[in-house]
Amino acid sequence: MAKVAFIGLGVMGFPMAGHLKTKGGHEVTVYNRTVAKAESWVQKFGGTHGKTPAEAARDADFVFTCVGNDDDLRSVTIGADGVFAGMKPGAILIDNTTASAEVARELDAAAREKSCAFIDAPVSGGQAGAENGVLTVMCGGDEETFAKARPVIDAYARMVGLMGPVGSGQLTKMMNQICIAGVVQGLAEAIHFGKKAGLDIEKVVDVISKGAAGSWQMENRHKTMNEGRYEFGFAVDWMRKDLDIVLTEAKRNGSTLPLTALVDQFYAEVQKLGGHRWDTSSLLARLEK
Repeated sequence: MAKVAFIGLGVMGFPMAGHLKTKGGHEVTVYNRTVAKAESWVQKFGGTHGKTPAEAARDADFVFTCVGNDDDLRSVTIGADGVFAGMKPGAILIDNTTASAEVARELDAAAREKSCAFIDAPVSGGQAGAENGVLTVMCGGDEETFAKARPVIDAYARMVGLMGPVGSGQLTKMMNQICIAGVVQGLAEAIHFGKKAGLDIEKVVDVISKGAAGSWQMENRHKTMNEGRYEFGFAVDWMRKDLDIVLTEAKRNGSTLPLTALVDQFYAEVQKLGGHRWDTSSLLARLEK
């Protein structure tokens, strides 16, 4: 059992912190900007909550962060009341936020100044994966730090991999989002085409999902897409945030991502339809407007 702090109790962080307490058996202190959410977590899982990130992180062996974006991450880590103000030497900061590789390297440098260690560890699997404790975790860091952190991360994960040095976890998550963007657009166009052709979408998917066209998105989203329901999983606003990170990194490393840039604009059209909080499968909605 380790002493753990978890900063950020959103739709992902709330259940992830819960798994660290129940499945991992760790002593967990949480922090959330909205105090009521932290109190709700403590009522459900036990543990304690801190008034600031620094207070929550004090004496912790492992500190987890799972917040919205780079600026949120800097606020809860390197700010006056951030976790680095409370972390003890030798502690490890594990960041589950989907953020830039640049901020990951910043936090690694800040951790080293405090004689601490850092791993960027963005996750994939959505809210359902977090609730069921079966997330995929893509890590960047050194092998020694990863070996210490992995048994703790395992509490909410199905797959945990070390992708390379700090920043590599975030770069891997960018690849993940590139793949998702293309697959969802292809699935949306296929369903749209099938409807226009008068085909029974359920019958078609039952067949083609068993072949080369099959995907997680097809298996898990085709029914709700066909019904025009988009209240499941990762929101469009968050996907656009992620794709902005991807496209910014692409400019930096010289890669060419024409499909990703196009799908990002398609998501902008979905936002104009009022779909900010719709899930990412709502690319079909812009084809049927």
